[in-house]
Amino acid sequence: MGAEEREMAVDTAETGETGGNSGPGDTARATRPDRTGVLIAGALLAVCGGLVLYGVLDTADKPGKPPVPTAAVTYEVTGKGTADIAYQGRSEGGTATVDRAVALPWKKTVQVPLGRPPLVSITLGEKGGQASCSLAVRGEHVQTASAYGRFGRATCQAEPASPKPSGAAG
Repeated sequence: MGAEEREMAVDTAETGETGGNSGPGDTARATRPDRTGVLIAGALLAVCGGLVLYGVLDTADKPGKPPVPTAAVTYEVTGKGTADIAYQGRSEGGTATVDRAVALPWKKTVQVPLGRPPLVSITLGEKGGQASCSLAVRGEHVQTASAYGRFGRATCQAEPASPKPSGAAG
């Protein structure tokens, strides 16, 4: 093997090319890193970042629980003096609202969730007296009760209201 052939073999081993026609640009191409993987990784990173940013910036209101249907209930307490009055209102958890030492007469219309029993309870004070409670569901009288004397109590309660039959006027 001559000197020229040995030099060609060394060139071929360094560049990984076969044949004797290697030019000056071929060596640079052989040592340049492959950018395809870097471009794909960058594109994936940009897509993931966009999705995260969309989730953070998406301020549209999410649909919540649908409103609980209710029925109009009118509570009324008649008498003289004062009484503590507890009544079921809009609370979905079933807790009552309590108004203390209310001057009588008293009347209130509230929305009670369907499935919850409308209820009004009165407790007279230390001075006693007489008071009556009544309740109406959707304008229909349901019950009346009376309390007498010191710390007298009375409660008016109805069955839970049910949805109106379809076709019934509001």
